[in-house]
Amino acid sequence: MSEVPQEPSRVSSKYDRLIAAAQVEEPARTIVAHPCDETSLQGALQAAAARLILPVLVGPEAKIRAVAQAHHLDLADCEIVDAPHSHAAAAQAVALVREGRGELLMKGSLHTDELMREVTASATGLRTERRISHVFIMDVPGHADTLFITDAAINIFPDLDAKRDIIQNAIDLFTAVGLGQPRVAILSAVETVTTKIPSTIEAAALCKMAERGQITGGFLEGPLAFDNAIDPEAARIKEIASPVAGHAQILVVPDLEAGNMLAKNLTFLAHADAAGLVLGARVPIVLTSRADSVRTRLASCAVASLYAAARRRVTQVAA
Repeated sequence: MSEVPQEPSRVSSKYDRLIAAAQVEEPARTIVAHPCDETSLQGALQAAAARLILPVLVGPEAKIRAVAQAHHLDLADCEIVDAPHSHAAAAQAVALVREGRGELLMKGSLHTDELMREVTASATGLRTERRISHVFIMDVPGHADTLFITDAAINIFPDLDAKRDIIQNAIDLFTAVGLGQPRVAILSAVETVTTKIPSTIEAAALCKMAERGQITGGFLEGPLAFDNAIDPEAARIKEIASPVAGHAQILVVPDLEAGNMLAKNLTFLAHADAAGLVLGARVPIVLTSRADSVRTRLASCAVASLYAAARRRVTQVAA
Protein backbone atom coordinates (compact mmCIF):
# COMPACT_ATOMS: atom_id res chain seq x y z
CA MET A 1 0.00 0.00 0.00
CA SER A 2 1.13 3.59 -0.56
CA GLU A 3 2.05 5.71 2.41
CA VAL A 4 -0.21 8.60 3.39
CA PRO A 5 1.70 11.84 2.64
CA GLN A 6 1.81 14.45 5.34
CA GLU A 7 0.13 17.79 4.65
CA PRO A 8 0.81 21.07 6.44
CA SER A 9 -0.80 21.12 9.91
CA ARG A 10 -4.01 23.08 10.40
CA VAL A 11 -5.49 24.63 13.52
CA SER A 12 -8.81 22.99 12.75
CA SER A 13 -8.90 19.35 13.79
CA LYS A 14 -12.49 18.36 13.00
CA TYR A 15 -11.48 16.02 10.17
CA ASP A 16 -8.67 14.62 12.29
CA ARG A 17 -11.18 13.56 14.94
CA LEU A 18 -13.40 11.86 12.37
CA ILE A 19 -10.43 10.02 10.86
CA ALA A 20 -9.22 8.92 14.31
CA ALA A 21 -12.70 7.67 15.22
CA ALA A 22 -12.96 5.68 11.99
CA GLN A 23 -9.57 4.08 12.54
CA VAL A 24 -10.90 2.47 15.72
CA GLU A 25 -13.57 0.67 13.69
CA GLU A 26 -13.13 -2.28 11.35
CA PRO A 27 -12.20 -0.94 7.89
CA ALA A 28 -15.22 -1.01 5.58
CA ARG A 29 -15.02 -3.21 2.50
CA THR A 30 -15.24 -0.68 -0.32
CA ILE A 31 -15.95 -1.27 -4.00
CA VAL A 32 -13.92 1.24 -6.00
CA ALA A 33 -15.30 1.79 -9.51
CA HIS A 34 -12.70 2.32 -12.26
CA PRO A 35 -9.65 3.69 -10.36
CA CYS A 36 -7.67 4.14 -13.55
CA ASP A 37 -5.67 7.29 -12.92
CA GLU A 38 -3.10 8.21 -10.29
CA THR A 39 -5.44 10.38 -8.21
CA SER A 40 -8.27 7.88 -7.80
CA LEU A 41 -6.04 4.85 -7.34
CA GLN A 42 -3.76 6.57 -4.88
CA GLY A 43 -6.75 7.93 -2.97
CA ALA A 44 -8.14 4.44 -2.42
CA LEU A 45 -4.73 3.10 -1.41
CA GLN A 46 -4.10 6.00 0.99
CA ALA A 47 -7.46 5.36 2.68
CA ALA A 48 -6.52 1.69 2.96
CA ALA A 49 -3.11 2.58 4.41
CA ALA A 50 -4.91 4.74 6.99
CA ARG A 51 -7.07 1.71 7.96
CA LEU A 52 -10.29 3.37 6.81
CA ILE A 53 -11.32 0.99 4.00
CA LEU A 54 -10.52 -2.38 2.44
CA PRO A 55 -10.63 -1.59 -1.30
CA VAL A 56 -11.83 -3.89 -4.06
CA LEU A 57 -10.70 -2.34 -7.34
CA VAL A 58 -13.08 -2.78 -10.29
CA GLY A 59 -11.88 -1.91 -13.79
CA PRO A 60 -9.48 -2.93 -16.55
CA GLU A 61 -6.90 -4.89 -14.56
CA ALA A 62 -4.06 -4.26 -17.00
CA LYS A 63 -4.70 -0.50 -16.90
CA ILE A 64 -4.95 -0.40 -13.11
CA ARG A 65 -1.66 -2.29 -12.78
CA ALA A 66 -0.01 -0.02 -15.35
CA VAL A 67 -1.05 3.10 -13.42
CA ALA A 68 0.21 1.54 -10.19
CA GLN A 69 3.55 0.65 -11.76
CA ALA A 70 3.98 4.08 -13.33
CA HIS A 71 3.43 5.82 -9.99
CA HIS A 72 5.09 3.24 -7.72
CA LEU A 73 1.88 2.18 -5.97
CA ASP A 74 1.71 -1.19 -4.23
CA LEU A 75 -1.30 -3.37 -5.16
CA ALA A 76 -0.11 -6.45 -3.26
CA ASP A 77 -2.99 -6.44 -0.76
CA CYS A 78 -5.73 -5.38 -3.20
CA GLU A 79 -8.38 -7.53 -4.82
CA ILE A 80 -8.93 -6.55 -8.47
CA VAL A 81 -12.11 -7.41 -10.39
CA ASP A 82 -11.49 -7.09 -14.11
CA ALA A 83 -13.94 -5.04 -16.20
CA PRO A 84 -13.20 -3.90 -19.77
CA HIS A 85 -14.13 -0.21 -19.53
CA SER A 86 -15.64 2.43 -17.27
CA HIS A 87 -19.29 1.64 -18.02
CA ALA A 88 -18.73 -2.05 -17.32
CA ALA A 89 -16.79 -1.15 -14.17
CA ALA A 90 -19.69 0.95 -12.88
CA ALA A 91 -22.18 -1.84 -13.57
CA GLN A 92 -19.93 -4.47 -12.00
CA ALA A 93 -19.25 -2.35 -8.93
CA VAL A 94 -22.97 -1.86 -8.33
CA ALA A 95 -23.57 -5.59 -8.87
CA LEU A 96 -20.93 -6.44 -6.24
CA VAL A 97 -22.69 -4.17 -3.73
CA ARG A 98 -26.03 -5.80 -4.52
CA GLU A 99 -24.41 -9.18 -3.86
CA GLY A 100 -23.35 -7.99 -0.41
CA ARG A 101 -19.64 -7.89 -1.19
CA GLY A 102 -19.16 -4.25 -0.26
CA GLU A 103 -20.32 -1.88 2.50
CA LEU A 104 -19.33 1.25 0.58
CA LEU A 105 -19.12 2.33 -3.06
CA MET A 106 -16.36 4.72 -4.15
CA LYS A 107 -16.03 6.66 -7.40
CA GLY A 108 -12.80 6.23 -9.34
CA SER A 109 -11.76 8.09 -12.50
CA LEU A 110 -15.07 7.71 -14.34
CA HIS A 111 -17.65 10.50 -14.62
CA THR A 112 -20.05 10.88 -11.69
CA ASP A 113 -23.05 10.63 -14.05
CA GLU A 114 -21.78 7.29 -15.35
CA LEU A 115 -21.61 5.81 -11.87
CA MET A 116 -24.87 7.34 -10.64
CA ARG A 117 -26.71 6.04 -13.74
CA GLU A 118 -25.94 2.51 -12.58
CA VAL A 119 -26.73 3.34 -8.95
CA THR A 120 -30.17 4.69 -9.85
CA ALA A 121 -31.12 2.03 -12.43
CA SER A 122 -34.60 0.81 -11.51
CA ALA A 123 -33.99 -2.93 -11.92
CA THR A 124 -30.29 -3.35 -11.15
CA GLY A 125 -29.32 -0.29 -9.11
CA LEU A 126 -29.07 0.53 -5.42
CA ARG A 127 -32.20 2.60 -4.87
CA THR A 128 -34.17 2.41 -1.63
CA GLU A 129 -37.43 4.07 -0.59
CA ARG A 130 -35.37 7.15 0.33
CA ARG A 131 -34.49 9.91 -2.07
CA ILE A 132 -30.79 9.84 -2.94
CA SER A 133 -29.01 13.01 -1.81
CA HIS A 134 -25.55 14.46 -1.27
CA VAL A 135 -24.02 15.91 1.89
CA PHE A 136 -20.94 18.13 2.05
CA ILE A 137 -19.07 17.67 5.33
CA MET A 138 -17.34 21.03 5.74
CA ASP A 139 -14.35 21.77 7.96
CA VAL A 140 -14.39 25.58 8.13
CA PRO A 141 -11.34 27.15 9.82
CA GLY A 142 -12.35 29.22 12.82
CA HIS A 143 -15.82 27.66 13.10
CA ALA A 144 -16.35 25.34 16.06
CA ASP A 145 -18.71 22.80 14.48
CA THR A 146 -18.41 20.52 11.51
CA LEU A 147 -20.98 21.87 9.04
CA PHE A 148 -23.13 19.59 6.90
CA ILE A 149 -24.55 21.23 3.75
CA THR A 150 -27.27 19.46 1.80
CA ASP A 151 -28.18 19.05 -1.02
CA ALA A 152 -25.66 20.85 -3.19
CA ALA A 153 -24.85 18.18 -5.78
CA ILE A 154 -27.74 15.90 -6.82
CA ASN A 155 -31.28 17.27 -6.35
CA ILE A 156 -31.66 20.44 -8.40
CA PHE A 157 -35.05 21.74 -7.29
CA PRO A 158 -36.30 19.29 -4.62
CA ASP A 159 -39.96 19.38 -3.63
CA LEU A 160 -41.22 19.05 -0.06
CA ASP A 161 -41.16 15.25 -0.01
CA ALA A 162 -37.63 15.17 -1.43
CA LYS A 163 -36.48 17.71 1.17
CA ARG A 164 -37.88 15.50 3.92
CA ASP A 165 -35.61 12.67 2.73
CA ILE A 166 -32.66 15.02 2.20
CA ILE A 167 -32.94 16.20 5.81
CA GLN A 168 -33.43 12.69 7.20
CA ASN A 169 -30.41 11.39 5.27
CA ALA A 170 -28.24 14.15 6.74
CA ILE A 171 -29.53 13.63 10.29
CA ASP A 172 -28.94 9.89 10.07
CA LEU A 173 -25.36 10.48 8.89
CA PHE A 174 -24.65 13.06 11.58
CA THR A 175 -25.80 10.79 14.39
CA ALA A 176 -24.22 7.64 12.93
CA VAL A 177 -20.73 9.17 12.85
CA GLY A 178 -20.98 10.04 16.54
CA LEU A 179 -21.60 13.79 16.41
CA GLY A 180 -24.76 13.64 18.53
CA GLN A 181 -28.23 15.04 17.88
CA PRO A 182 -27.89 17.73 15.21
CA ARG A 183 -29.25 21.24 15.07
CA VAL A 184 -30.77 21.61 11.61
CA ALA A 185 -31.33 24.99 9.96
CA ILE A 186 -33.56 25.17 6.90
CA LEU A 187 -32.15 28.11 4.99
CA SER A 188 -33.81 30.83 2.99
CA ALA A 189 -33.08 34.48 2.28
CA VAL A 190 -35.04 35.64 5.34
CA GLU A 191 -36.13 34.22 8.68
CA THR A 192 -39.84 35.05 8.37
CA VAL A 193 -42.47 33.15 6.40
CA THR A 194 -43.66 34.97 3.31
CA THR A 195 -45.59 33.89 0.23
CA LYS A 196 -43.15 35.92 -1.87
CA ILE A 197 -40.36 33.41 -1.10
CA PRO A 198 -41.68 29.83 -1.46
CA SER A 199 -38.69 28.29 0.35
CA THR A 200 -39.81 30.01 3.57
CA ILE A 201 -43.16 28.23 3.37
CA GLU A 202 -41.47 24.87 2.76
CA ALA A 203 -39.16 25.51 5.71
CA ALA A 204 -42.11 26.10 8.00
CA ALA A 205 -43.84 22.97 6.69
CA LEU A 206 -40.72 20.86 7.26
CA CYS A 207 -40.51 22.06 10.87
CA LYS A 208 -44.14 21.05 11.38
CA MET A 209 -43.36 17.65 9.79
CA ALA A 210 -40.62 17.21 12.38
CA GLU A 211 -43.08 18.05 15.16
CA ARG A 212 -45.39 15.32 13.84
CA GLY A 213 -42.64 12.70 13.66
CA GLN A 214 -42.20 12.72 9.88
CA ILE A 215 -38.57 13.78 10.38
CA THR A 216 -36.77 12.37 13.40
CA GLY A 217 -33.48 12.61 15.25
CA GLY A 218 -32.68 16.32 15.01
CA PHE A 219 -33.73 19.77 16.18
CA LEU A 220 -35.22 21.67 13.21
CA GLU A 221 -35.67 25.41 12.79
CA GLY A 222 -36.64 27.40 9.73
CA PRO A 223 -36.75 29.49 7.79
CA LEU A 224 -33.43 30.93 8.86
CA ALA A 225 -31.10 33.20 6.93
CA PHE A 226 -27.48 32.05 6.77
CA ASP A 227 -26.23 34.65 9.24
CA ASN A 228 -28.73 33.90 11.99
CA ALA A 229 -28.31 30.16 11.39
CA ILE A 230 -24.60 30.10 12.25
CA ASP A 231 -23.86 33.30 14.17
CA PRO A 232 -25.23 33.65 17.73
CA GLU A 233 -25.00 37.44 17.68
CA ALA A 234 -27.00 37.67 14.44
CA ALA A 235 -29.66 35.41 15.96
CA ARG A 236 -29.74 37.56 19.13
CA ILE A 237 -30.15 40.77 17.16
CA LYS A 238 -33.08 39.27 15.24
CA GLU A 239 -34.53 38.02 18.56
CA ILE A 240 -34.77 34.42 17.37
CA ALA A 241 -35.10 32.22 20.45
CA SER A 242 -34.18 28.71 19.36
CA PRO A 243 -31.57 26.04 20.18
CA VAL A 244 -30.74 25.97 16.46
CA ALA A 245 -30.45 29.67 15.60
CA GLY A 246 -26.82 30.75 15.73
CA HIS A 247 -25.62 27.20 16.34
CA ALA A 248 -26.74 25.19 13.31
CA GLN A 249 -24.76 22.09 12.36
CA ILE A 250 -26.77 20.93 9.33
CA LEU A 251 -27.62 23.58 6.72
CA VAL A 252 -30.46 22.60 4.40
CA VAL A 253 -30.39 24.75 1.28
CA PRO A 254 -33.42 25.67 -0.87
CA ASP A 255 -31.97 24.19 -4.08
CA LEU A 256 -28.78 22.89 -5.65
CA GLU A 257 -27.68 26.29 -7.00
CA ALA A 258 -27.80 27.92 -3.58
CA GLY A 259 -26.06 24.96 -1.94
CA ASN A 260 -23.34 24.72 -4.54
CA MET A 261 -22.54 28.41 -4.27
CA LEU A 262 -22.54 28.25 -0.47
CA ALA A 263 -20.18 25.26 -0.36
CA LYS A 264 -17.81 26.80 -2.92
CA ASN A 265 -17.84 30.17 -1.18
CA LEU A 266 -16.74 28.46 2.04
CA THR A 267 -14.12 26.45 0.16
CA PHE A 268 -12.52 29.28 -1.79
CA LEU A 269 -13.06 32.29 0.49
CA ALA A 270 -12.93 30.69 3.95
CA HIS A 271 -10.45 27.99 2.87
CA ALA A 272 -12.75 25.23 4.12
CA ASP A 273 -12.31 21.58 3.25
CA ALA A 274 -15.34 19.86 1.71
CA ALA A 275 -15.62 16.11 2.07
CA GLY A 276 -18.65 14.56 0.40
CA LEU A 277 -20.96 11.57 0.58
CA VAL A 278 -24.04 10.36 -1.27
CA LEU A 279 -26.77 8.86 0.90
CA GLY A 280 -30.13 7.19 0.41
CA ALA A 281 -28.81 4.26 -1.65
CA ARG A 282 -28.21 0.79 -0.23
CA VAL A 283 -24.72 1.84 0.80
CA PRO A 284 -23.00 5.22 1.22
CA ILE A 285 -21.19 6.42 -1.91
CA VAL A 286 -17.89 8.29 -1.70
CA LEU A 287 -17.68 10.88 -4.48
CA THR A 288 -14.20 12.38 -4.54
CA SER A 289 -12.90 15.05 -6.89
CA ARG A 290 -9.50 15.29 -8.54
CA ALA A 291 -9.11 18.66 -6.79
CA ASP A 292 -9.62 17.17 -3.32
CA SER A 293 -6.71 17.26 -0.89
CA VAL A 294 -5.45 14.07 0.74
CA ARG A 295 -7.04 15.20 4.00
CA THR A 296 -10.42 15.71 2.33
CA ARG A 297 -10.27 12.30 0.63
CA LEU A 298 -9.44 10.61 3.91
CA ALA A 299 -12.24 12.50 5.66
CA SER A 300 -14.78 11.36 3.04
CA CYS A 301 -13.68 7.76 3.54
CA ALA A 302 -13.66 8.17 7.32
CA VAL A 303 -17.22 9.48 7.46
CA ALA A 304 -18.42 6.74 5.11
CA SER A 305 -16.61 4.09 7.16
CA LEU A 306 -18.12 5.37 10.42
CA TYR A 307 -21.58 5.25 8.84
CA ALA A 308 -20.96 1.70 7.61
CA ALA A 309 -19.79 0.66 11.08
CA ALA A 310 -22.93 2.10 12.68
CA ARG A 311 -25.11 0.21 10.19
CA ARG A 312 -23.10 -2.94 10.84
CA ARG A 313 -23.84 -2.70 14.57
CA VAL A 314 -27.55 -2.24 13.94
CA THR A 315 -27.58 -5.34 11.75
CA GLN A 316 -25.71 -7.35 14.39
CA VAL A 317 -28.17 -6.31 17.11
CA ALA A 318 -31.14 -7.19 14.87
CA ALA A 319 -29.64 -10.62 14.17
